Amino acid sequence: MNKKILRPILASSLAALLFSGCVQGGMPTINNADGTPNRTQTGAILGGLLGAVIGGSTVNHSGKRVAIGGAVGAAVGAAIGYSLDQQAAEVAQVLNTNVDNNPNAEQNVDNDLIVSNTDKYVKIMFRDDMMFATNSSVPTASAQAKIAKLTPVLHKYPNTIIQTVGHTDNRGSFQYNQRLSEARASSVGNTIHSSGITNPIYSKGCSFSKPIAQNTSDINMALNRRVEIYLYPNQESVIDPCRN
Repeated sequence: MNKKILRPILASSLAALLFSGCVQGGMPTINNADGTPNRTQTGAILGGLLGAVIGGSTVNHSGKRVAIGGAVGAAVGAAIGYSLDQQAAEVAQVLNTNVDNNPNAEQNVDNDLIVSNTDKYVKIMFRDDMMFATNSSVPTASAQAKIAKLTPVLHKYPNTIIQTVGHTDNRGSFQYNQRLSEARASSVGNTIHSSGITNPIYSKGCSFSKPIAQNTSDINMALNRRVEIYLYPNQESVIDPCRN
């Protein structure tokens, strides 16, 4: 096969392997001191690898071209990681909390507000007790004030897709809780929209299909009653929060 054709093919194949996690040993990651992944640095590494591959795939693949490709790729990769990490940090700051990516954080009854992020989205979790009166789908005044604090951050990210999600415990029928979870998610979404946000906003109710803990005690049921706000950078990142 002609070498001019072979190089781009090999570059594309390697790029696909890098981003699908199929490289021997898994995708390279850089961790913070607490063991959580540093997406900015990891994105820079992956971007750099891809950029170097692409830069070296051209016919005149001098060391300079490879170096330029790596630098450009690193900048792009870092920007992707930085956007989510930075957005989570800004959300946490306006809500007077910290980003907490500990997978057990949601099971701590003392945490009535949690901001976390993955490589696909930023998530804000509010306990229902701080958001609504019993059996009500209208956010309390204090809840509306907290939601309003998100407005300046969301204005900075006009392309962010917003998804509001309601969850309940298993007291009552699934259908009743489905309606309640949908109504609460919709109310939070409408509250965000009424603040002048033009981002696409979707709401979804999960009833009690996605519990954090088994509904075997009042404490566990309180953990399961919650509203989550997901912030996605693009449509490809959107998940089904009732299943994933």
